[in-house]
Amino acid sequence: MKYAEKKKNKSYKPPQKKESSALRPSTFDLRKSFTIMEAIVAIFVITTGIVGVLSLVTQTISSATYSKNRLIAAYLAQEGIEIVRNIRDTEWLKTASWGSDICTSFPCEWEADYTTTSFLNDCGSGINYNCHNYSSNDFLRIDGGFYNYLFGNPTKFTRKITINNGPVSGSSLNIKVEIFWQEKGKPYKFEAQENLYNWYQ
Repeated sequence: MKYAEKKKNKSYKPPQKKESSALRPSTFDLRKSFTIMEAIVAIFVITTGIVGVLSLVTQTISSATYSKNRLIAAYLAQEGIEIVRNIRDTEWLKTASWGSDICTSFPCEWEADYTTTSFLNDCGSGINYNCHNYSSNDFLRIDGGFYNYLFGNPTKFTRKITINNGPVSGSSLNIKVEIFWQEKGKPYKFEAQENLYNWYQ
């Protein structure tokens, strides 16, 4: 009887089954998952960018350091040639025989600085850095902008001056100057050569 009355009542709606929340996807969970994925992707992109920038900066600094050291090495090599040239000119002023202060038995391997006046004579001089055979353990020092072997702070550079007979035997010398240094354990070398002639004779 009661059911019949309810059926007549148009506003009556039969009770509906509630859908289990466990079966219904959660919009909140999906949004949360997308947010985490976006954060991970953003962190990856930013990290990759930072690593790239740092790598570029490191490479630029390394390249600038190498360019600076190569420029110093070029200066030291040219200075080495000028040292030998000055010794040759001093021989003429002393009217000494050709090469008597430079090399008498080829090849000769020397180290010298701006105070050197002879490779073979005045070896006990306390003023000039004379008569020193090359050693890879003798590093140039810098003192007031001048490179030498006795005073100032040690540098990373060594200088080897090799004297050989030149293209005109007995009247010329071949001068080869090699500058050695290391950067981060990697060895580098700069080399310069020139022939000197006995045009005074």
